[in-house]
Amino acid sequence: MYKIIVDSCGEFTPAMKADAEHFAHVALTLQVGDWEQADDATFDQKIFLKKMKDSKEPPHSACPSPAAYLEAIEDTEAEHVYIITLSAKLSGSYNAAVLAKSLYEEDHEDEDDMKKIHVFDSKSASIGQTLIAQIITQAEEAGKTFEEVIKIADVFIKGEHTFFVLESLDTLRKAGRLGSLKAMLASTLSIKPVMGSTPEGSIQQLGQARGMIRALDKMVDCMAEVTLNPGERVVAISHCSAPDTASSLKEKVKRTGLFKDVFVVDTDGVSSLYAGPGGVIMAV
Repeated sequence: MYKIIVDSCGEFTPAMKADAEHFAHVALTLQVGDWEQADDATFDQKIFLKKMKDSKEPPHSACPSPAAYLEAIEDTEAEHVYIITLSAKLSGSYNAAVLAKSLYEEDHEDEDDMKKIHVFDSKSASIGQTLIAQIITQAEEAGKTFEEVIKIADVFIKGEHTFFVLESLDTLRKAGRLGSLKAMLASTLSIKPVMGSTPEGSIQQLGQARGMIRALDKMVDCMAEVTLNPGERVVAISHCSAPDTASSLKEKVKRTGLFKDVFVVDTDGVSSLYAGPGGVIMAV
């Protein structure tokens, strides 16, 4: 038996949400001013986005504690436990999970039935973590050994790419990651930066376009350029309160005829925080 634990930056598909035997979330904490909430099943996107809009302070997220990861490990009877965190370049979630793994192994080192645990730095976020979970599931269901599953997932992570386009740069401005003048000019001219992951798991700007439609076209072009063996890859899209934009992006991907499949999910709390209303994220 196996269990895949994902920090709450990674979205679950409806099938994954329904399969509590194999999938579990460990929540990050969302913070807007004095307001604070765990990014768990109680998350309400509409309420959260309104709080973000009304607050002059930048929103924040706090990574799960090692104790939260340890509880998730102890809570399963699975022999194989895989933990997928958002990029270590963006959060302390990975380090917290590694510490939890070490604590578990110290406490159970004399037991014959000690769980095998591996922590993956996704070098991605959001829907990129979802794809890694699906790759692990496929390998486990195919009867691969624990060590083989790790190798398969590591190869996938090295070849994975994550992209995003934001409708508004307001969150980045509030967080001090973008000057007010630059944000105002981008808004006035409808400039949409096309962002993507680096191999190390940080964020880079890949280009920009005027208007969301052109930005989505550029994002799809960027994806097609860097994806090896696209016919074997599934494209995943997550969106923050932007179903029409996500649907349009899905159709653009399908029209390339390059990829095996494509699916869409809504962002949960952490991804909603950084994507903001209208933002879309894509991974392959």
